Amino acid sequence: MKIMVVGGGGREHAIIKKLKENKEITEIFALPGNGGIAADATCVAIGAKDIEGITAFAKENDIDYAVVAPDDPLVLGCVDALTEIGVPCFGPAKNAAIIEGSKVFSKNLMKKYGIPTAEYEVFTDLEAALTYLDTAPIPTVIKADGLALGKGVIIAMTRDEAKDAVRSMMEDKIFGDSGSQVVVEEFLTGPEVSVLSFTDGKTVVPMISSMDHKRAKDNDEGLNTGGMGTVAPNPYYTKDIADICMETIFLPTIEAMNKEGRTFKGCLYFGLMLTEKGPKVIEYNCRFGDPETQVVLPLLESDLLTVMKATTDGTLAETEVKFADKNACCVIMASDGYPQKYDSGFEMNIPAEIADSVYVAGAKLEDGVLKTAGGRVLGATAVEATLAEAIDSAYALVKQISFANAYYRNDIGKKAMEATK
Repeated sequence: MKIMVVGGGGREHAIIKKLKENKEITEIFALPGNGGIAADATCVAIGAKDIEGITAFAKENDIDYAVVAPDDPLVLGCVDALTEIGVPCFGPAKNAAIIEGSKVFSKNLMKKYGIPTAEYEVFTDLEAALTYLDTAPIPTVIKADGLALGKGVIIAMTRDEAKDAVRSMMEDKIFGDSGSQVVVEEFLTGPEVSVLSFTDGKTVVPMISSMDHKRAKDNDEGLNTGGMGTVAPNPYYTKDIADICMETIFLPTIEAMNKEGRTFKGCLYFGLMLTEKGPKVIEYNCRFGDPETQVVLPLLESDLLTVMKATTDGTLAETEVKFADKNACCVIMASDGYPQKYDSGFEMNIPAEIADSVYVAGAKLEDGVLKTAGGRVLGATAVEATLAEAIDSAYALVKQISFANAYYRNDIGKKAMEATK
């Protein structure tokens, strides 16, 4: 079988490494992939948003199955285009990917179908938003409607910060057209949980829960990032809470999308806040989260391709999806200065004996030498019997990897450890 994976980050590297366990797969192509992924797949210099190029490549190379991993190509309709030429895909169609592509759509969907989420208001007019913020409860959360590389959410602790955030999105267009509409949302408190789930539009199979660490610095200080590390499972996510989420959030979301004529197939990500009033949805993603994928997939014992094809074929209810009863920790190594200004192009040293535990996100190959080429450079993941062992092992991996300008948090999993006591 020939498989094509669209995307080029740590998430895609984790997907490719898990797919490689299936012996029926003869070749995996990554479009565009990266210098680190090149060790595990054939990288093809076609961008993830080049739908025409992706479909032409799939046709010319007789691709048997495609995995469309990032948000942009899903929202642009990559799955629709590939399905049209007869290539089965893992991932939602364009009309279902809107659940991430538009915050306004997803908030309105939850309100319409009674799915628990934060209170909110939507604004298309800057002055109306600023007037509302004169009396809105503070702190508050400002969200750009569209995709913004995971950075379109600002938590404002004061009215001035809230107004500056709205101006930057609506007036200064820091996220382009994504900020033409904004959502002003109630600030929720409680432990955050990420739950990725497989779904074929009828059945929902949640994966192992995880805890992301978004802030750049230790002790959850610094700017928001795409994620500096993860642990799985999340100790706050008990069986009782999981049952509540299935009944009040997971199944109602799938049913709501069906009622709207937007059947969702693929991986639906639920970003949850466990509030005093019960679990609430902070956000949906229409794909595997990154770096959550780098702790969840290493715990998957079932064959990933079999599960993915079941979401496409509508046979998920009859397909075994089994996870190891273990713990995983992923520590992200970034370029110092991320998520703002940073330097790249430094030689990377990843010992061969630990390469299987490393998912490369931002790297390029120059004359056979692997060099840094991004903010988040790689994730080092360890799987162990206990959370404490997984954390220790992940940091032991990090200490064996080197590149100039390397930066990582020293407290990944600390909060989770406190929750287990």
